[in-house]
Amino acid sequence: MIGCSRPDHTPARLRLGAFALLAMLVLAAGCDGAVRHAANARPATPATRATQTASSAPAAAPNEPVHFSKAGWKTDFTRHSVDLREIDSGGPSRDGIPPLDKPSFRPVPDGDGFLTAVEPVIAFEHNGDARAYPLQILIWHEIVNDTVGGLPVTVTFCPLCNTAIVFDRTLDGRVLDFGTTGNLLDSDLVMYDRQTESWWQQFAGEAIVGELTGKQLTYLPAAVVSWAQFKERYPRGAVLSRDTGYDRPYGENPYAGYDNAADPPFLYNGSIDKRLLPKEHVVTVAINDEAVAYPFRVLQKAQVVNDTVDNEPIVIFWQKGTTSALDAEQIAKSVDIGSATAFSALLDGRRLTFQAVNGGFTDAESGSQWSVLGRATAGPLQGRQLPAIVHGTPFWFAAAVAYPKIRVYAP
Repeated sequence: MIGCSRPDHTPARLRLGAFALLAMLVLAAGCDGAVRHAANARPATPATRATQTASSAPAAAPNEPVHFSKAGWKTDFTRHSVDLREIDSGGPSRDGIPPLDKPSFRPVPDGDGFLTAVEPVIAFEHNGDARAYPLQILIWHEIVNDTVGGLPVTVTFCPLCNTAIVFDRTLDGRVLDFGTTGNLLDSDLVMYDRQTESWWQQFAGEAIVGELTGKQLTYLPAAVVSWAQFKERYPRGAVLSRDTGYDRPYGENPYAGYDNAADPPFLYNGSIDKRLLPKEHVVTVAINDEAVAYPFRVLQKAQVVNDTVDNEPIVIFWQKGTTSALDAEQIAKSVDIGSATAFSALLDGRRLTFQAVNGGFTDAESGSQWSVLGRATAGPLQGRQLPAIVHGTPFWFAAAVAYPKIRVYAP
């Protein structure tokens, strides 16, 4: 979601690319005609804000109007937990980046017809139903409303923050359907639910405007891995099909060049935590009151990190062979950033400690071999699965905004 509603200091190269993308997205939306109106540890919620009403929230001064349109919305704009002036128009209108409401899937072997081994996918499994959501498709839709293993879920991806998050979309006994507002908060996707037209910030999973302000969606464990890694772990799984009903150049990256760690994020007006570069890739793990960021550049050297977050033993695996979705014009030809995953290190009440061996992972306690998706592939524990924990792989600036007190892991 790209656009420009007020001056910024974004490099000219990126601004030109952004406007080209905006033109592409608007043209694509127009071509569609009327588009349709995404462990045992308990994850902490990103920093939340107290709900404000029209009487308590700062009023926008005449020379400081809101930076988005309220036209056509049934949203209750008198209820909000953020200053509405912090929300930016990203360019496209409501569902101008169209969510997928009736996604179709193909057996894993069919995915080889349009996916290369190194392309990134969001891997999600529930009740034995394993599905891959290729970022080459999500980058054009950002939200998939789906049901996996009987569970209604929303699979989301915000390219500007590099945040791939899966939510349980049942709230207080009601199943919600999500779409894109066309707006951004801190450069992050702002979604809306069709039931109340409340607006939700994707990274926080929190309603920030409207009737449901202050409500929180439940995060579900998911991982961004390569297509090859997904196939190996889930040979009987399914992959999201390119048969979406939309004409998009799937496989192309409309944000070419955006994955540059030193460049500032687009449409972000906050301060940057200078402990890391703004768009450095990190793994985030948040448990109760503690959040930790694990820089990919550290993981690439260590390949395994054994750590404790809020007294919970965890392990982070890193393995090469997964491209960035936001680097080259063709995702399959992008830089290899690898895949990073997080799991509880407790199995049957016993803490396991891991080391990298020959491109894989071994635990010291049993000598079993493990995959990047946390499954024992050989040894005494063969067939066992480490408990998944909620984690993310965002850009650093987004992690620092969500978790102001986040610890940066250093070996």
